Amino acid sequence: MSSSTDTTRMAKIMKALSNKNRLELFLEIAKQQRTEFEHDGCMISDIMALFDLSAPTISHHLKELTNAGLITTERRGRFVVARVEQGTVGEVQALLALVGGA
Repeated sequence: MSSSTDTTRMAKIMKALSNKNRLELFLEIAKQQRTEFEHDGCMISDIMALFDLSAPTISHHLKELTNAGLITTERRGRFVVARVEQGTVGEVQALLALVGGA
């Protein structure tokens, strides 16, 4: 994690997750993907009711999570499916393991 590019990328990821609503949305996507959809993603329409947020606000948070590389989204007909980007999660885990080992 020594290069400036790596630290800039990690800062962007951490900034995206520092918003309470985005963190909760990210965790819900991960939970839904892991349990109900067998790693095929999470239908955003299915989790919107869990949040007291407008559709444009959720869309904004999804965009921020996508820009940080934490999720990918895909349109399936009139539905949007989100998936956690496992490579990015692995990078964050590696960074936190460095800190935890210090």
